[in-house]
Amino acid sequence: MTITPLANLTLSVLDLAAILAGHTAADTFRNTVDLARHAEQWGYRRYWLAEHHNMASIASSATSILIGHVAGNTTSIRVGSGGIMLPNHAPLVIAEQFGTLASLYPGRIDLGLGRAPGTDQLTALALRRDQHTAANDFPQNVQELQTYLSAENRGSRVRAVPGEGLDIPIWLLGSSTYSAQLAAMLGLPFAFASHFAPTYLHEALRLYRHNFRPSAQLQEAYAMACVNVIAADTDEEAERLATSFYVFALGIIRGTTLPLQPPLDSMDGYWTDYEEAAVRQMMTYVFIGGPETIARKLEAFRAQTQVQELMVVSHIYDPAARLRSYEILAELAGTAQQAVKVEVVPNHV
Repeated sequence: MTITPLANLTLSVLDLAAILAGHTAADTFRNTVDLARHAEQWGYRRYWLAEHHNMASIASSATSILIGHVAGNTTSIRVGSGGIMLPNHAPLVIAEQFGTLASLYPGRIDLGLGRAPGTDQLTALALRRDQHTAANDFPQNVQELQTYLSAENRGSRVRAVPGEGLDIPIWLLGSSTYSAQLAAMLGLPFAFASHFAPTYLHEALRLYRHNFRPSAQLQEAYAMACVNVIAADTDEEAERLATSFYVFALGIIRGTTLPLQPPLDSMDGYWTDYEEAAVRQMMTYVFIGGPETIARKLEAFRAQTQVQELMVVSHIYDPAARLRSYEILAELAGTAQQAVKVEVVPNHV
């Protein structure tokens, strides 16, 4: 493929570590490493994993451990969290964990932070114990974490060792305008979760850019959006593969957490009209099709949002088909042929 309609688009991967029907979490981790190695080869900039709990379909609950596993099985791609749900953890613990990761894999670790629990309310209570103030304390917890990672904290009675003074870029993640405004105030890069919460995408980006204040970490606003992409060699094959994704999304609507299911010949009779409408609204930013279709839709999305980076999640049952989806996207962006030239970007993004 010679066309590069998405040239100069920075691409990254979000892996939710989906457990496939009929398979185990161990199988998921092998597929994760395989995808990470290919993504590195194809010129993707970063590979993020997200913290979720009590979900039979997602195996990334021990996010920091899985980040270390991926980093240890790759050589250059940045690896990080998209994100760590900070209200579930003491900031000192996260500083120590990511300080350890950054010491093992210097210059390659990203720390993305979210303020949601990443689970249901009962499980959130089991994780947090005191959940009444956890989300409200998010700004203070972010700043406390920054303090532990700073060189200036060396004179404190409470220190993160390892972690203190290490160059670990912090990102704020959001699905509303809250974290966008906080990221702007603190001068941090911002990633919007448009792959499942599309409603406030444009407003969040506007607020972030308008209110951004330069910081020691970042001099200019840097925004990334996460989207769903299911690419195949033809539109028809992509639509068939997408049925696994529709069933996954339907499970969110219904409150079930089944493992990722094989594709269906048709969704007819599988969902009601109301459920279909709810899934399609939630998944506004899902891009499904062959190379030309994907290129056209993603170029329109980039023009509308002006994001500097696109993070892609692909809920595809067959690991080989998932690899092919990411390969097509890299070919469209022209990164697959330039993978050996990928370098860490200045200003930690």
